[in-house]
Parts: sequence; C-alpha cells; structure tokens
Amino acid sequence: MAADKNARSTTRTPEEIRAEIERTRAELSHSVSALREEVAWRTDWREWVMRRPLACVGAAFFIGFVIGNSQRR
Repeated sequence: MAADKNARSTTRTPEEIRAEIERTRAELSHSVSALREEVAWRTDWREWVMRRPLACVGAAFFIGFVIGNSQRR
C-alpha cells in the first residue's frame, strides 16, 4: 500500500510521460516485429521440409492417397 501511495504522489513532467510512451511504443514495435518473424518462420513449408523431410514425404503420400481414393467413389 505504501508503494502505491508513493507512486501516485510522485508527479511526472509531460516530457517524462512522452519519453515513457515513446519507449513503450518502441518496445511494442520490436515485439510485433519479432512475432511476425516467428510466425513467418513457423509457417514456412520449406523449413518444415528441411527439418523433417521423411515426415513431409509421408504426409504428401497420405494426402495423395486420400484424394486419390475419394475420386474413385
């Protein structure tokens, strides 16, 4: 409780508030960029094939088998 009162009673200048907003904005921008890179890396099919080639060939075979059998009916 005492820490909350001290934090509230301390007044900040508009320049300090603007600097904190800019710092937060920069951190958010960096986080969004990192997230975009991670999503792009995780969804890149070439990366999947390089890391697990046999599983990808097996999955392609299975999908082709299922599609091939559904066409016969």
